[in-house]
Amino acid sequence: MDRVTINNPADIAVIAGYFLMVVGVGVWSMFRTNRGTVGGYFLAGRSMAWWAVGASLFASNIGSGHFVGLAGTGAAAGIAVGGFEWNALFIVLLLGWLFVPVYLTAGVITMPQYLKKRFGGTRISLYLSVISLFLYIFTKISVDMFSGAVFIQQALGWNIYVSVIALLIITALYTVTGGLAALMYTDTFQTFVIIAGAFVLSGFSLAKVGGYSALLAKYGSAMPSNVSSLDPQRYNISPECYTPRQDAFSLLRDPTTGDLPWPGVVFGMTIGGIWYWCSDQVIVQRCLAARSLTHVKAGCIVCGYLKLLPMFLMVFPGMISRILYPDEVGCVVPEDCKRICGTEVGCSNIAYPKLVVTVMPNGLRGLMLAVMLAALMSSLASIFNSSSTLFTMDIWTRIRPLATERELIVVGRVWVLCIVAISICWIPVVQAAQSGQLFDYIQSVSCYLSPPIASVFLLAVFVKRVNESLHRLVFSLRHSKEERTDLDREQVEKKRRACKKAQEKMAESTNVVTEERTKEEKSGICRLFSGLFGLGGGAQDAAQEEPEAPEPQVPDISEAPVWKRTVDASALIMMTVAVFMWGYFA
Repeated sequence: MDRVTINNPADIAVIAGYFLMVVGVGVWSMFRTNRGTVGGYFLAGRSMAWWAVGASLFASNIGSGHFVGLAGTGAAAGIAVGGFEWNALFIVLLLGWLFVPVYLTAGVITMPQYLKKRFGGTRISLYLSVISLFLYIFTKISVDMFSGAVFIQQALGWNIYVSVIALLIITALYTVTGGLAALMYTDTFQTFVIIAGAFVLSGFSLAKVGGYSALLAKYGSAMPSNVSSLDPQRYNISPECYTPRQDAFSLLRDPTTGDLPWPGVVFGMTIGGIWYWCSDQVIVQRCLAARSLTHVKAGCIVCGYLKLLPMFLMVFPGMISRILYPDEVGCVVPEDCKRICGTEVGCSNIAYPKLVVTVMPNGLRGLMLAVMLAALMSSLASIFNSSSTLFTMDIWTRIRPLATERELIVVGRVWVLCIVAISICWIPVVQAAQSGQLFDYIQSVSCYLSPPIASVFLLAVFVKRVNESLHRLVFSLRHSKEERTDLDREQVEKKRRACKKAQEKMAESTNVVTEERTKEEKSGICRLFSGLFGLGGGAQDAAQEEPEAPEPQVPDISEAPVWKRTVDASALIMMTVAVFMWGYFA
């Protein structure tokens, strides 16, 4: 594969402008909310509007793995992989209408906290925290780094270590300093970049192949040119390895011979989708940051409409790439594949980068690099922030039950830096697994883990008979006004009494240390550090170290009737669109 180095002024200007705008949006959003409290840092002060919620949900989900993975699978097997994206149109409505109201009324920040309130004890919540952190570090980050490495290495010829380390550092910087608010505003900007760039590439690709009708006609014959001369004694390659599938343009395929049989698409994807969209910390945390339940629902609708796009912006371009470059994207001879993309098992993963290199002119090639960087950075930043929340609120509070609010915020930021360090150390493993087997392995692991986790949350939210103490912890009792006695009430009360005692001692010593603190605050470095990280200082420290006001006894999830009817009608319209798209391509 040809390698192109970004060295022309047009591409460099586009990339530089992209980074300047990302930094600008991050700095601007850092000062829009209070970053010195747990609610301000981890939940953006519960002040996010519907458009930011929807864009952040989409950007958190769409990583560079989607561009490389969806396009590569589309090139190899057709449009069926797009079913993963369109399945989300229905599942994301379950998130906004059924699951989030329960999470809000439960008054939780993390999903393990909800399970702890719902079932009591500490083992189930600790298990979910640990397994989630493990998956974030060694699967989600690995997928994005793997696919980002494919794009950067194969399409641009950049050094993988320099590129990935720089991206991780930049991503961690605005994640650590700004919290969830900066992350969600930045995600909104990244979403516009991703969609705009992907639309441009899709337009150029369709024009080059001759339009959608030409795509339908030519894909079936997109085979490598040297297959007819293969020596059968040397290469035991069956025609199925290089011949496009006859059902390439069908979403629902034969239950026995299909590579993605329709029962698995309808039922299997739904189970995995409920785990990912309705109980994963990365996704749910964005909904918990919304201003109201109506904003949550509207954000889910925005995300659902955006999820219509990957089929046309990623899967179809991958199929076009196979038509335009069958000898490279569709190679089957191990020696040829090794020479083209560095692996003997096939080169379908280079489908999208190949289009960027060959189809896009100068300047727009830089735009597509910005698109890939936006997808990679938004996905990684979401993982960083959510894993920080899990570690701080569910693991660190067990180690330090009397930790102050300031300590929790600092620990959350330090944990992000730890994740970055672990990710950098993981780069050699990712680089060694460029055959794509790591990507397949990660999907297999997710499929093994998602059904039991999804089952636990479905039982918790919808089945009242699992255990008692249930008011506002299950869907049918979300509007209950009864007093709830949490199963972890003893631990909460114990911590509250200890915090109150510590505050009394702190108040007694305030007069003694005030003068010393004032002197320390005169340091310009201290003021700069505190302002950058939203930690405040001086006389405000004592106030910031006090715990936030407890959640209302009966959290408000009421909606204005006119807006409730508006979002309900919009949800019905979106489901109608989804059913039409499934029916048309099934």
